[in-house]
Amino acid sequence: MEEIELYLDDAKSSMDKAINHLASELTKIRAGKAMPNMLDGLYVEYYGSQTPLSQVASVSTPDARTLMIKPFEKKLVSEIEKAIRNSNLGFNPQNDGESIRINVPLLTEERRRDLVKQVKGEGETGKIRIRNIRKDTNEELKKLLKDGAAEDAIKEAEAKVQKLTDNHIVKIDDLLAKKEQEIMTV
Repeated sequence: MEEIELYLDDAKSSMDKAINHLASELTKIRAGKAMPNMLDGLYVEYYGSQTPLSQVASVSTPDARTLMIKPFEKKLVSEIEKAIRNSNLGFNPQNDGESIRINVPLLTEERRRDLVKQVKGEGETGKIRIRNIRKDTNEELKKLLKDGAAEDAIKEAEAKVQKLTDNHIVKIDDLLAKKEQEIMTV
């Protein structure tokens, strides 16, 4: 019985991690207003190695449409500007020698639709992760059945796994609906 509870706890923990990962991926998809986490995936050449932007500069939002990047070392300004231009974020950075300013453009209707498609793709990936966790957990439970665990206990555990799966799929749908509304709001 204890083993079954461990598998259920592991499944819940893994599903929660999948939801958290999806939420973090969705924050990287911009919804029209400037947010420092838009640049989370950006890496800058720093002393010969690729370093996350957050480790070499501070990113702030002086207003709803502007990102301000202040490097910790002045010589990094051009490297950061180059990294932003080479990224696929669609930003046009302005360098004043000490900092970089990015005016976040308003999203076009077509770009909004593309972002919604991207959000739905991330959501589907999250759902697949949840279903794979369910499948793996059920396989482990079936192994316990072969090892002599009570059939009723295994059936009950499988029902709990299905309920966990359903609850996490609903959480994903909620996250997607919120993000889609955020993107489509002008």
